[in-house]
Parts: sequence; C-alpha cells; structure tokens
Amino acid sequence: MAPAASAGPFIGVDLRVSKRLLWVGGAYYPLHNITRVYTLTLHPRRGEAVTRFMRRLLIIAALGLFLGLLAAVIDQSGGFGSSQDNGSADLIALVTFVAVVALIYSFVDMVGVLAAPARFVLAVETSGASTAVVAGRRPDQLRQLAWQISESIENPEANFRVRVDTVTISPKHYYFGDNVNMYGGTGNVGMAS
Repeated sequence: MAPAASAGPFIGVDLRVSKRLLWVGGAYYPLHNITRVYTLTLHPRRGEAVTRFMRRLLIIAALGLFLGLLAAVIDQSGGFGSSQDNGSADLIALVTFVAVVALIYSFVDMVGVLAAPARFVLAVETSGASTAVVAGRRPDQLRQLAWQISESIENPEANFRVRVDTVTISPKHYYFGDNVNMYGGTGNVGMAS
C-alpha cells in the first residue's frame, strides 16, 4: 500500500469489503488470504537512530582525519609538485566539504526519526509477504474496523465501506510487528509492549 508521509498529515483512503475482497485504496487482498488483523502502536526506532548517527560521526571523523594526515604527508614530501602549490589545501577543502555534507545528511536522517510520532495503526497481514497498514485518529475506530474485517472473513455476504487514514512507515525508522528474542540467534531483539 502506498500511504502518505510518516510525520506529515493523514491522507484518507477508502477501505471496503465486497465480494470476498478487502480493498485498501487501489490495493486488494482476498479475504481467504488474510492471516491476521490487529491494531498496534508503531514506535520510532529513536535509540537506533542516535546510535546510527554516532557510528556515522565516528566513521566520518576517522576518514577525515586519515585523509587530512595523508594530504599533510604528501604535502611535506613534495608529492604534489616540486613547488609548494595548493594541491594539499584543495584536497583538505574537498575532504572537509564531503565530511560536512555527510554530517548534515546523517543529522537530518537522525532528526527525522527522533521527530517521528508513534502511530496507532491497523495492520492486515496476508499469507504472503504483503501487509496493509492504515491509521486513524481514533483507536476505537481501528479496533472496530479490525473486528469488522474479522467478521467479514467468517461471513461471505459481508460488505462495508469506511474512510480511513494512511501513513508511510519505513521499517528502517519504526518497529513493526512482533520481535522475538531467540537464544542462539544473531541480530535478534526483544521488545516489551
């Protein structure tokens, strides 16, 4: 599903059930392929965003220091020519410019995640890899909608239409779904609700 901006305003989309299909905007999901319908609060990965920024900061600083020292060594040995030209100064200016651009990008990326609000959403998972996510301004409306979709799976004659909001979620910026802590696995995280 192609929702709206993650921190921007909500944008409405029609969600309806008709003829054994769940329609979310222009996307449809056969009701017999739906494996789970549930509501949850998506929380931004704020801690990971700060950690990612700090890691990038260290890498940029280390590379900048290394290239600056390399330019100084080359300049001392006369590697840029027999006379003292501005070759090393140009290299240092280029390294500084690239480092500043990388730092600005990293900072904006971190602030985007830190400023992202938690979102209460309705998720519809299918037996395949697809998941539809819609949001609403009222949690009770989404819980009622989850119940209606579940009832539609049981009742082939069910039809309804409702206007809901959409959001864009990035798995890179939000915790989505269940996280399970496994012994013996690598890269697994646990999360308590």
